[in-house]
Amino acid sequence: MRFWYQSMTRPDAWPAYSRALRGVLDRAADPGTRIDIHGITRRGGIGDQYRYLEFIETIEVLENVERAEAEEYDGILLGNFGDPGLRAAREIASVPVLGLCETALLTACQMGASVGLVISNDKHATRMLENVASYGLSSRVAAVERMQVERLVDLDVAFSPGPARTSILDQFRFAADRCVAAGAEVVIPAVGVAMVLLADAGIHEAGRGAPVLNGPTALLKAGEAAVKMNRLMGGRYTSRRGAYAQPPAGQIAELRRYYGNIYPKVAAPDASDG
Repeated sequence: MRFWYQSMTRPDAWPAYSRALRGVLDRAADPGTRIDIHGITRRGGIGDQYRYLEFIETIEVLENVERAEAEEYDGILLGNFGDPGLRAAREIASVPVLGLCETALLTACQMGASVGLVISNDKHATRMLENVASYGLSSRVAAVERMQVERLVDLDVAFSPGPARTSILDQFRFAADRCVAAGAEVVIPAVGVAMVLLADAGIHEAGRGAPVLNGPTALLKAGEAAVKMNRLMGGRYTSRRGAYAQPPAGQIAELRRYYGNIYPKVAAPDASDG
């Protein structure tokens, strides 16, 4: 099976992270699974903690979802903890689309009764808690603790030995300890880059038996399962009633005149049929 993995990072601004992410995904993949990693290439890719910047980047993300759909990928994985464009992406695509935040939360709820989130900074906190609430999982969150990483690209330096790495890992351990002390049974690093950094450092436990969830691994394995289910269900994995309904075939030609080649798999009726 073939996945389009969409990061919200610009590859040339995050070289160490990009290499580490490739390693994490390759080690987790089933035999025969191929993951094509794509980042942000046009505008942004370094500061999605700000809502406006995330919005700018999400446009490229959704255009890439259309591309992945047209190129017949088996699944699409949105590897950013904000889950940017997740609902719109599911509306576009005929294949399973999974988001890092939603998948991490649902996986953590299977691993323990309560969850702790370690956020990168104050700006991130509200956005992440909005996601948790939108998934109906606020009652499962026992604690939210913060690191102090104001400039997100500083995380890239932490993939190499040195003071930056030591500082980031120590900040995470301290915040994770506070989550566990507050009752969390599973700790989620609520930043995609931090998830990969911790996996790279071999940190899989927060103490007292509380695991640290590796989000990209969970996302890929959930994606593989979703693709298999989609095949077994005759391509009916994503509901087309309500939230993820697509435009009816009778309207698609008109919509495309104004929006371009949207919803690649929605077939317009043949004019000769009338």
